[in-house]
Amino acid sequence: MHAAAVLFNNKNPLSSVDYPAVTDALLSGGIFLDELVALPYDASEAITSALLRLISDHTFVYLICDGALLPSAREALTAVTGKTFTEDFSLEDGERLCFVLPAGQKGAELVHSETVPRVDEKRGNSFLRTCIRTVCAPPALVRETLKKAEAAAEGRLLIHMQTSFGNGRIEVIYDRATPKMTADEVVRILATDLRDYIYSMDDESMEQRLVDALKLHRMHISTAESFTGGGVGAAIVSVAGASSVFYEGLNTYDSGSKRDRLGVSELTLMQKGAVSDQTAYEMAAGLLEQGHCDIAIATTGYAGPSREGQPAGLCYLAIGTKENVRVYRPKLTGDRETITKTAIQLALFLAFREITRANDL
Repeated sequence: MHAAAVLFNNKNPLSSVDYPAVTDALLSGGIFLDELVALPYDASEAITSALLRLISDHTFVYLICDGALLPSAREALTAVTGKTFTEDFSLEDGERLCFVLPAGQKGAELVHSETVPRVDEKRGNSFLRTCIRTVCAPPALVRETLKKAEAAAEGRLLIHMQTSFGNGRIEVIYDRATPKMTADEVVRILATDLRDYIYSMDDESMEQRLVDALKLHRMHISTAESFTGGGVGAAIVSVAGASSVFYEGLNTYDSGSKRDRLGVSELTLMQKGAVSDQTAYEMAAGLLEQGHCDIAIATTGYAGPSREGQPAGLCYLAIGTKENVRVYRPKLTGDRETITKTAIQLALFLAFREITRANDL
C-alpha cells in the first residue's frame, strides 16, 4: 500500500542522503512502508521503470531526495503519471497519492504537517502515538521491557525504538480502533520498567527538558568541560530562551586551566590526575564557589584513543548544587564521537534528574 524510493548519487554512499529522517517521520504518522528502493538519480530509464511499478502496486508513493533534485523528481513523477503537481510536494492520480519529499529534517517536518494529514484523509483513518524519551537505559533492560510491551500489545500497536548516542526514543503507534486499555497498558509497562532512565513522556529533547526545569525552579547553570569540549554548554544554549538560565560555560581542557580557572588543586592533579573523580568534584565545586550558579556540570575523561594506560571511555561527570556534589563514572564504549556525544546527553540527564530530585523532596 505504501512505497518509497530514494534518489541518490551512485558515486556517494546511500547514507549521504538523510532519508531515515523522512521514513521515521512516516512511521510516526502510522505510515508503514511495504517497500523501499534506492535509485541512482541519473538513471532516468531505471527511475521511470521503478516508478511505473511502484505506482501500479501501491496506493501511496513517496519519492525522497536531496533538495537540489526536487525539480527533477517532480518531473519524473509527472512524466510517469501524466498528472501535474497541484502543490509543491504532492500530486493525485485517481486513487493514488504521490509525494516528493526533501531528505532530512525539512522532509520530516513536511511529513508531519502535510503528508500524514493528506494520507489520513485518503485512507479514512488516523493514528495516535505516545513518545517516551530515555537516556542511557541498559540495552538488556530495554530489550526485556520491549518484549513485555509487545506481548501486551497483542499485535494491535506498533512499538518503535530508536537510539542515538545514548538517547532513546520509543514510540507507541496505534489507530483509533485500538482499545484504550491496551494502549494504556503498553505505555504503563514502558514507563514503569524504564522509569529510572526516562526524562520525558513527550517528544522533547534532553536539553529542552533541562532548560524547562531550570526555568521552572528559577535556577542558573554553569558548565566546566574537558573531554566533551564545550558540547554540554552548546546543547543547552541551542534551546531558545536558554540565556535566562545559562550563566557560563568553561572549556577547561588543559590541567592548568582546571587549576587556574576552577581552583582544582595542584595536589589533586599530581596525585589523582586530570581524569579522576576528585578532579571532577573540584571542577564542579569551583563553579559553585564563584556564586553565579545554582547547579554545575563538570566533565573530564578520555574520549579516545586510550591514554596513559587508561581506556577510552573512562570519564567522570560531576553534578553539583549548593548542597552537594555527586560524581558519576559511567561505562562508555564506542568511537571518539560516540563516547563524547553519549557523555553529553548523560551529563544533561544527570543535571535534570538532580533538579527534579531536589525539588521533589
